Amino acid sequence: MKFFEWLPPEGAHIIFVLFLSFLVGLEREERKAAEDHFAFGGVRTFPLIGLVGYSMAVLSGGELLPQALGFVVIAAFLLMAYWHKLASSGYSGVTSEMSGLATYLVGALVYRDMYWIATTITVSSILLLELKTRLEDLAKRIESTDILTLAKFLLLSAVVLPLLPDTQFSQFQINPFKAWLVVVAVSAVSYGSYVLQRLTKGQGGVILAALLGGAYSSTVTTVVLARRSATEQQPHLFSGGILIASGMMYLRLAVLLALFNQELMSRLALPFVGLAALAIGTGLLWSRRKDASTAQVIRHFEPKNPLEISAALLFALLFVGMLVATHLAIAYLGNAGVYTLAAVMGVTDVDPFIMGITQSAPTLTPLQVAASAILIAASSNNVVKGIYAFALSSRPTGIQGLGLLLGLAAFGLLPLVWPW
Repeated sequence: MKFFEWLPPEGAHIIFVLFLSFLVGLEREERKAAEDHFAFGGVRTFPLIGLVGYSMAVLSGGELLPQALGFVVIAAFLLMAYWHKLASSGYSGVTSEMSGLATYLVGALVYRDMYWIATTITVSSILLLELKTRLEDLAKRIESTDILTLAKFLLLSAVVLPLLPDTQFSQFQINPFKAWLVVVAVSAVSYGSYVLQRLTKGQGGVILAALLGGAYSSTVTTVVLARRSATEQQPHLFSGGILIASGMMYLRLAVLLALFNQELMSRLALPFVGLAALAIGTGLLWSRRKDASTAQVIRHFEPKNPLEISAALLFALLFVGMLVATHLAIAYLGNAGVYTLAAVMGVTDVDPFIMGITQSAPTLTPLQVAASAILIAASSNNVVKGIYAFALSSRPTGIQGLGLLLGLAAFGLLPLVWPW
C-alpha cells in the first residue's frame, strides 16, 4: 500500500478493494458475453459486493457478528439470482454466486490489512472461473481409481506418519518415523511420475514414456520398452529409450539423496548429474538414428499404482532390513561386505538399499564408503536392466540396449577409480 501514501488509509483500502473485485467482475462480464443464458454479476456488481464487505467491516469496527450478518444478506441476494437463473435457463452452475461471496470476504480482509490473503483469494477465483473448461476436461480424465490412489498417499503421509515415534530403537538405530518418511518420499516421487503418465495417457511416444517411466521405475520401464520392441522394427528408438530411462534413475536418486542426506548428495551430485546427462543425451541421439521402420509408436499407459499399502509395507520392511544388513556388513565384513551387498541389491530394487545407506551414513557407514556403495548398486542395477533388455527385446534392440547399459554401468564406476 506504499503507492497510496498520499491517500488516507481508508482511501487506499477502497481503491484496493475496487481493483480486486473489478478483476473478478471483468472475468464474469467476459463469460456472460460468451454464454447464451442468464449469468449473475459483472464489472459493476462485483465491485459493489466488495465495497459492501469493506463497509460492513468498517461500520462494525471489525466485529465478526455484523460482518456475518452482511454475509448472510449478500448470500440471500445471490440465492435469488440463482433461482432466477434456474427458472429462466435451467442452468445450475453456481460458480458466479460463490465468487460473489468470495468478493464480499475480500472487502473484509482488506479492512484487516490481510492484503496477501485477499489477493490470493481473488487470483484463485479468477483462475478457477477462467479455467472452467480445462478443469472440467481434467476431471473427466481422472478416474475413481486415481482418487483412491491420492487417498492412499494421504493415508501414508498425513495419517500414518505423524503417529510414529521419532526415536531410535536398538543397536541398529532404527527410527520408525524416519523409516516411514523414507517410504513416503519414495512413494511421492513415484506417484508424481505416475500422475504425469496418467495425465498424458495416449500422448507422446517412446521418449516421453522413457522420461516419465524412468522417474517412476527405470527397471519397470526397461521391461515394458523391451517387450514392446519385440513387435516393432525400431531398435535404435527403443534401445535409446531404455538408456534414457536409466538416466532418469540417476536424477530420481539425486532427488532422494538431497532430501535425506545432504553430505552424501554433495559427494554424489556431480557424478549423478553427469551420468544422467550422459545417458539422456546419448539416448536421445541414439534414438534418432535411422531404423528399418519409421512408423510412429503410440505410447500406451503401463505403470501400476505405486501407492498400494502392501507395497509400502514391503518397502518399509526392506528398508529396515537394509539398515540392519548394512550395519552387520560394516561390523563383521568391513568395506568389502558393504560393496558386495550393494552389488547384490542392484539385482533387485536399489531404492531400499540406497535409502538405508542415507540413514546409516556417516554414523554407521563412512561417507566415502556409502557413496561408493551407492554407485556400485546403481551400476549393478544397470547391468541387470541390460540383461532384461537383451532377454525380452527383439535381437537388434536387445544387443544395443545391453551394450548401452553396460557402457553406462562402466561409466558409473569411474568415480571409484578416479576419486572425485
